[in-house]
Amino acid sequence: MVLQSCTLKLNPFSILKPLSKFQTTLNPISQHFHYRSRPLPLLVRALSSSSSSSAAASPDESKVVKGTQWKAAVDFKWIRDNKEAVAVNIKNRNSNANLDLVLQLYDKLLNVQKEVERLRSERNIVANKMKGKLEHSERLKLIEEGKNIKERLVSLEEDLLKLTDELQQDAQCVPNMTHPDVPSGGEDCSAVRKVVGKPREFSFSIKDHVQLGKDLNLFDFDAAAEVSGSKFYYLKNEAVLLEIGLVNWAVSEVMKKGFTPLTTPEIVRSSVVEKCGFQPRGTNTQVYSIEGTDQCLIGTAEIPVGGIHMDSILTESSLPLKYVAYSHCFRTEAGAAGAATRPEESDSFHEELIGIEEDLFSSLGLHFKIIDMATEDLGAPAYRKFDIEAWMPGLGRYGEISSASNCTDYQSRRLGIRYRPESSSLSNSKKGKLGNAAQTQFVHTLNATACAVPRMIVCLLENYQQEDGSVVIPEPLRPFMGGLQIIAPKI
Repeated sequence: MVLQSCTLKLNPFSILKPLSKFQTTLNPISQHFHYRSRPLPLLVRALSSSSSSSAAASPDESKVVKGTQWKAAVDFKWIRDNKEAVAVNIKNRNSNANLDLVLQLYDKLLNVQKEVERLRSERNIVANKMKGKLEHSERLKLIEEGKNIKERLVSLEEDLLKLTDELQQDAQCVPNMTHPDVPSGGEDCSAVRKVVGKPREFSFSIKDHVQLGKDLNLFDFDAAAEVSGSKFYYLKNEAVLLEIGLVNWAVSEVMKKGFTPLTTPEIVRSSVVEKCGFQPRGTNTQVYSIEGTDQCLIGTAEIPVGGIHMDSILTESSLPLKYVAYSHCFRTEAGAAGAATRPEESDSFHEELIGIEEDLFSSLGLHFKIIDMATEDLGAPAYRKFDIEAWMPGLGRYGEISSASNCTDYQSRRLGIRYRPESSSLSNSKKGKLGNAAQTQFVHTLNATACAVPRMIVCLLENYQQEDGSVVIPEPLRPFMGGLQIIAPKI
């Protein structure tokens, strides 16, 4: 089944810059994603912390918070039965997950479970014997035997709880599996999937977005630095209209694709952040936690959107679920969003998401390339991730403006999002195994960026600048900016 969503978000380092993303939820499979973009100057750096504009915040998979209160439905048997493939996947992703320890803990847990079950059976036998007529000495013997069994059970059940917690903590470091077509290696090994358009040729000396913003009175970094610190900014005049126009344009366009619009809570429980594959209190966390509480500021709308259907069973007929969500984004770096569907459909919905992104950016006349990110640049939840990098002529290079990730069932196993297959969609063999479709399956979740507002502002200013210092507004945005066609220098 599929659940998709589009979200608009804002940066942690900026004054809540809106970004747009779309997100989907699908059936089984598990993976991870993350992308480190090179630092961008000034406004780009200031805006790069918004989830839809920059790289997805990478989960700190090597630092799992201890004392986890929730349990992920990890398929330990599958991991054990496919340990060679899992080991290769961990190596290819350059993950710190300790597969040997996970398997050792799992085997130990199975052995303790068997012993607990054996003792419970013996306890029942003793209890049944006590119901009959017995000699006094025989009754005393059974009472003593029952006490011994109880003591051993108490000890083993405590061991079982500890083993379960330890196994959960270590297993949560294991990343999702990887799509077979994903390039192996680091960022340099990522493959260009498609190039759209050509760089604009200028007949005059061009400016970067910072100079354009100063000349056109669009930004105020100095006042923001006094009020909030470095890397913050005020948008002014037409830049405000551009930001609002981008948000409304992106939401409007994605709604045409059948997505339901949402605004989301911007504070969530830490457990929801963890279930989405992020570590809010790890050493290298990008999440802002609220001191003295179990809550965090969201770094991406992917988190609250994923939580909408947490611990629920969806009907197959309701899938795919598609959302376009708008939120502020609070984080020290970059981020992403998500969606949901059935397992066999997640690849096709991933193509749908990247197709929507391509249509959006093409309609604005941008030159960009779509990149199939390599294994070491995937975050823990991502099975596969495509990044979109647009040409920024003032900076003289490409910069990431969007991404789209298929997380298969990695997040849904943690969030507890399932669906109940309809009997008509099952083969005869599966019908028997599932007991008339009574058994549920995990959905697959996907996420993508519809519009990273700060990066888009950078792209538009630099690509649409004119020789007289003005900036032309692309036609698709004009209806969302009160008909404004050009940002001209103030006299």
